[in-house]
Amino acid sequence: MLFDLIRPLLFALDPERAHRLTVKALKTLPVAPGRHPQGLAIEVAGIEFPNPLGMAAGFDKDGEVPDQLLGLGFGSVEVGSITPRPQQGNPQPRLFRLVEDRAVINRMGFNNRGAESAARRLAARAERPGVVGINIGANKDSPDRIADYAEMARIMAPLATYLAVNISSPNTPGLRALQDEGALIGLLDAVFAARGEKGPPVFLKVAPDLAPADIDAIARIAADKKLGALIVSNTTISRPPLASSHADETGGLSGAPLKDLALQRIRDFRAATGGSMPLVGVGGIASAADAWSRIRAGASLVQLYSAMVYEGPGLPRRITRGLSDLMQRDGFSSIAEAVGSE
Repeated sequence: MLFDLIRPLLFALDPERAHRLTVKALKTLPVAPGRHPQGLAIEVAGIEFPNPLGMAAGFDKDGEVPDQLLGLGFGSVEVGSITPRPQQGNPQPRLFRLVEDRAVINRMGFNNRGAESAARRLAARAERPGVVGINIGANKDSPDRIADYAEMARIMAPLATYLAVNISSPNTPGLRALQDEGALIGLLDAVFAARGEKGPPVFLKVAPDLAPADIDAIARIAADKKLGALIVSNTTISRPPLASSHADETGGLSGAPLKDLALQRIRDFRAATGGSMPLVGVGGIASAADAWSRIRAGASLVQLYSAMVYEGPGLPRRITRGLSDLMQRDGFSSIAEAVGSE
């Protein structure tokens, strides 16, 4: 496969430079509708997803290549995180491949070109088909982060299939405090008011590093506020045993070492919500079997990002073909039927 030939060249580059080159390469691809195996469509929050596999936020921070990613076989793409004003993010180096662990550590810090820049690009593709969620965040130096989220909801609501409120990045100091019950209620009230009554569904992205009481509180608030879904989960600040020399870098850990924790959090949120809230499973998904286990545990949708670093652009189609095979093997007629069936 071509990616197997070029991967050593990419891995010889600084990870950020390799990522920028990858985005440039994707821009050269023709924009064409993705092909999806039959039987994988699922409806979540009133949105019809052609298959349950999405590209997670973080890859296409500025909304440059959502349609090209959809063309690779993803059922959805989540762009961002995008903040009201451009920001550089944290000092470099801030992105590390843990090759021996098939993992990534990042402390990017919401680097992006800001809302105005992204909105122009997203408006230009607004009439094209495809599920494109927009992940919104707050500027690091903002005196009022809730106001930032409200501003982003107002700007991006007309352009988004859904809005993803990201309060779970470990790389913006104090951001995860917005997961506390009182702060979260105030944040969501502001987002819904800014979005408007006819705006897109609101998803909430949470951290895997939550205590049981936090999970219960978030589940209760999600139900009360009628969120479209919970995205479970972001990167972790915990450190399971790792073999890479980069193991001690600060930041959020993603990839294979996150798999067990992220799977358990799906089970935890499934129990806390009683199965009434759609869940999006993220973290350590690198194969159809990984995605299938997350669906069986209670996720209606799944997302990946880090696995693409190691597996390349053919991964989405391999996973969706594999999901179709697993669904038939286990006797399910639809993905929805399999959700939470473990």
